[in-house]
Amino acid sequence: MTDETRPTEGRTPSDYPEPQGRPDFLPADDSLDVPSPRPEPPASFGTSWGDPSGRSSPGVPPYGGSPPSGPSYGAPSFANSSFSAPASPESPSYGNSYENPSYGSSYESPSYGGSYESPSSSYERPSFGGGPDHGTRVYGGPDNGTRAYEAPMFGGPPPSGPSGGGTPPPPPRQALPLGAAWAPPPPGAPGSRGPRRVPSTVFLVSTAVAIALVTSLLASVGTYLLTRTSDSNDPSYSLGPLPTAGATNREPGSVAGVAARVLPSVVSIEAGTATEGATGSGFLIKNGYVVTNNHVVALAAKGGEIRIMFNNRKTTSGRIVGRDPGSDLAVVKPEDTFGTPEITLGNSDQVVVGDPVIAIGSPLGLTGTVTTGIVSSLNRPVIAGDESGTSTEEPAYISAIQTDAAINPGNSGGPLVNGKGEVVGVNSAIATLGRSESSQSGSIGLGFAIPVNQTRRVAEELITTGKAKRPRIGIVLDKEYKGQGVKIASGPSGGRQPVDRNGPADRAGLKAGDVILEIDGLTLQDGNELIALIRSKAPGSKITIKYQRAGQDHTATLTVTSEDEPTPTPS
Repeated sequence: MTDETRPTEGRTPSDYPEPQGRPDFLPADDSLDVPSPRPEPPASFGTSWGDPSGRSSPGVPPYGGSPPSGPSYGAPSFANSSFSAPASPESPSYGNSYENPSYGSSYESPSYGGSYESPSSSYERPSFGGGPDHGTRVYGGPDNGTRAYEAPMFGGPPPSGPSGGGTPPPPPRQALPLGAAWAPPPPGAPGSRGPRRVPSTVFLVSTAVAIALVTSLLASVGTYLLTRTSDSNDPSYSLGPLPTAGATNREPGSVAGVAARVLPSVVSIEAGTATEGATGSGFLIKNGYVVTNNHVVALAAKGGEIRIMFNNRKTTSGRIVGRDPGSDLAVVKPEDTFGTPEITLGNSDQVVVGDPVIAIGSPLGLTGTVTTGIVSSLNRPVIAGDESGTSTEEPAYISAIQTDAAINPGNSGGPLVNGKGEVVGVNSAIATLGRSESSQSGSIGLGFAIPVNQTRRVAEELITTGKAKRPRIGIVLDKEYKGQGVKIASGPSGGRQPVDRNGPADRAGLKAGDVILEIDGLTLQDGNELIALIRSKAPGSKITIKYQRAGQDHTATLTVTSEDEPTPTPS
C-alpha cells in the first residue's frame, strides 16, 4: 500500500525518517520490566533530556527525574489515549523549528530550513491488547502538574514514582524520529570526534631539520665509502727522488751516439704539383748537395716545387741537379743549408750480413725517426718503379742491401748507416703483403737500400754532368728461358743481335745461346738479378763470369762499360 492509500492516523509523518528496524515488542502480560535507572546527566544538560541516539527534547529529563514545571505533558498514546505538549518549547541544539505532528511541539532541526506544522497536537495509537487496563492512566509528577503516561501495552501495573508511583520509563528503543545517526553525539560522548589537529609550525620545522640531517649523514657515509683508501694502497709509498741530471751522454758507438751525429745531416723533402705530391727523406753531402731517391722528386721535374726541412726545423726551397730513374737516385740543391754538417759516406763493399744498421728518415712525415736492425741479406735484386705501367720512365734495377730495420713510406731517400755512423745505403723500397691504389702497407721487416758505392758514383755523375752513365756488358737475354742461370738469346731480338759486336761480352768470348751461371762467384737465379748486379758496378770495373756451352762450363773475365745514352731496356 502506498502512502497515498494508507490511513493518516497512526502513520509516521513523511518528514521523519523510517525506523531503522522493527520495534521491540514486550511480552503479552501486565508486567513491564523497567531497566535500572541510569546515572543522572550532568547539570549542563539543563532541562533537556536525551534519547538513545543523543538527541535532546526540551523540558524532559533524559533518564528519569522530575519533569520541568509548566503545562502538563501528555505521553504518547499507545491505547487510544491522547497526548498533549507545551505550545512551542525551543531546543537549544537545533537552529530551525518545526511542529511535530505527533507531539504538537515545536523543535529546531538542522536538516530542515523552516518550520512545519503538524495537523494535530495529538494522535491515537491503536492498542496492542494485553491486560485489563487499556485506557489512559494519569500519574502525577512533582513540580509540573499532572503528566499522563500510557499504560503498558500488554497490561501490567503502572510504574512507580512521584504522583504516579515511580520514575517514568525510558523512551522506546529506536523511537521515531530518533533513528540511528539521526544527529551527531554531543561533545564528549562515546564515538564523537574532536576537532582535527593541524601540525604546528615547530613540528614541521623540526621534521625538516631532522630529514636534512639524515640526508647529510647518508651523503657523508656514501662519500666516505667511495673515496676511502683501499687496503691495497700504501699512502706512504714513494719511488724516491729523480736521478741527478746530466747523464745524457752516450757512447759514440751506441745507437744513441750514432743517431746524435747523423740526425743533423738528415732532411725531410716535400715535392709535387698543385694536384699531386710526394714526401721523403734525404741527407746532406759535400758542398751542400742533398741525395735522395728519384721517385721522391719526380713530380717536381714536371713543373712542381721542392721544399726541404732540416733537422733544426728550418725550411728552404730546392732545385733538381740531376736524377737517374734507372738507379732511382737524384741530387737536389737547397737554397740554404743553415750550417748543417755533411754526412759521412761509407763503403758498401765492406758490409756483411748481420752488421747492425740504423735507418733514419721521416716515415709518414714524422721527421727525425730512428729505427735499428741488421743487414739481412746482400745483392737482393729489387725492381722499383711505377707498378701501374703508366709512367714513361724505365724501372730501377737495384742490387739492394736487405735490412729488417723498420722502413716505411717517407723513409725513401734517407740514409742507412752502420755502427760508425757512415752511410752504407740509401733506403729505397720495402716489400709488402698487399697494396691498393689508395693506400700503402707499412713495414713488415723487409726493407731495401741502394748500396752507397753505387750512390756515390751516380751522385758524382749527376753533379758533374747532369746525368748518370749506364753500365753494360753488351748482351740480350732470353726471357723465355726457365732453367738454371741466365741464357743469352739464340737469335736477334727487337732488331738487335744477341751479342753486341766488340762489346764486353764479345771480347770475353761469349756467344749466342750460352748460359751464364755465376758472376763474381754469385750464382744467378734470373735475368733481373744479372741486370741489377751489372748496374751496381762502376764503368771500367772487371767481373768474372762462369758460363756453360754445349754442357761444358767455362770462365771468362770482362770489363764493364757504359752507354752514352740510357736505353729503355737495359742490356
